[in-house]
Amino acid sequence: MHHPDIQGTPSRCPVSGNVELYGKGFGADPEAHYAYLRSLGPSAPVDIAPGVEVELITSYDAALAILHDTATFVRDSRRWNALNEGRVPEDSPALPMMGYRPNALFSDGAAHARLRQAVTDSLAAVDELQLVRQTKQSAEYLISQFSSDRGGRAELMAEYANQLPLLVFSDLFGCPPEIGDRVIVGITGIFDGTPDADQVLAEALSELIALKHRRPGPDVTTRLMQHSAQLTDEEVLHQLVTLLSGGTTPLAAAIGTSSALILDESWQPGLPVESAVSQALWNYAPIANYATHYPTRDVELGERIIKANDPVVISFAAANTDPRIAQHNEQLGSKAHIAFGAGPHACPAKDPAFLVAVTAVECLLNQLPDVEVCTPFDALEWAPTPWSRTLVTLPVSFTPSIPEIGGGAAEQRPSAPVPEQVPMPAQRQETGKAEKKGGLFSRFLAWTRGE
Repeated sequence: MHHPDIQGTPSRCPVSGNVELYGKGFGADPEAHYAYLRSLGPSAPVDIAPGVEVELITSYDAALAILHDTATFVRDSRRWNALNEGRVPEDSPALPMMGYRPNALFSDGAAHARLRQAVTDSLAAVDELQLVRQTKQSAEYLISQFSSDRGGRAELMAEYANQLPLLVFSDLFGCPPEIGDRVIVGITGIFDGTPDADQVLAEALSELIALKHRRPGPDVTTRLMQHSAQLTDEEVLHQLVTLLSGGTTPLAAAIGTSSALILDESWQPGLPVESAVSQALWNYAPIANYATHYPTRDVELGERIIKANDPVVISFAAANTDPRIAQHNEQLGSKAHIAFGAGPHACPAKDPAFLVAVTAVECLLNQLPDVEVCTPFDALEWAPTPWSRTLVTLPVSFTPSIPEIGGGAAEQRPSAPVPEQVPMPAQRQETGKAEKKGGLFSRFLAWTRGE
């Protein structure tokens, strides 16, 4: 990995003096920032957003210790000193990521165990063969949208990697077309900072939950609602938000980075797709900095004292590339990275996520056998956000396919169950036709039916 001279490179907040873990400077070279922060010890204070100070853990060993120490480090952000004292800006972009929600991610002890069990049991029932089929079908649809026109060029982040997980998850969660379209708009808007996106998502999921009360189905939403933990509708909604937000954008990042790695001229021919996905998880952790903890007492870490209830953020990106363990990656094993977290709060869907990422990259290579990247991996641009490590764009070129004439392609498409049509609310009746035509999930389902 490329590490330029870091002397004076990281920009600092003029008020706190902390390194700023956001903005163009950080996005241009995250590794340089992590290398500098590691020189300060196993942790260092950073501003993760304007006016939001956290202690960032950059050491692999320290990260593992904190992730497993549930007695000293808890997840309930209602403890957050600065937030309780009014020192966090009300419009801070950190609040949607760090603010408390009644879900497994922000719970501890018995409350966490109850919600976590409902989530893991609901995901465990997902059939792997069905998941692979759905991923392949989604991939085939997305590739068909750009492979036969525009001179054999495409931008894989916007046209493939970012959209594929949204299609897969909408299906797994049992979304009808109209609700699925709005779920996708809401989730995409939250990460893009679109106003009212969280409200759009909440309304869509509330309608989905109401639908599943009337007509349960073989999907994750229904299983959450029917679980023996007896979740309330509000709890179901917040688990769905967590699963969607944690499973779509990070998965898109993994698909994009893995594709960029395996298509780069430096990639060793013959290595399987699994190796590219593993390397992406090790060196470019999709969830770069997250898993906020709050010490229940003052703790000493290296030469620093972290005060009780001050936020401690795990840098999965920095920990995975910690030089002390990087040289031992092969001995540690391909799954020793902590891109999916560790301890009781580790990602409950890491195996399905890995499977989807591998399948998505394999489909891309199979469908476009001569696909090439237009920009070397080292020159690609990363999004200037602390939360995820994702490419901004991934331009590629390939030989355009020749579309079949007379509907032959449609006849060969794998059949898909037709989701239930849901009557639209009155306020959307006038624009409903346009929404059905224009929504990503509606268009995908129409394609599977050969329409």
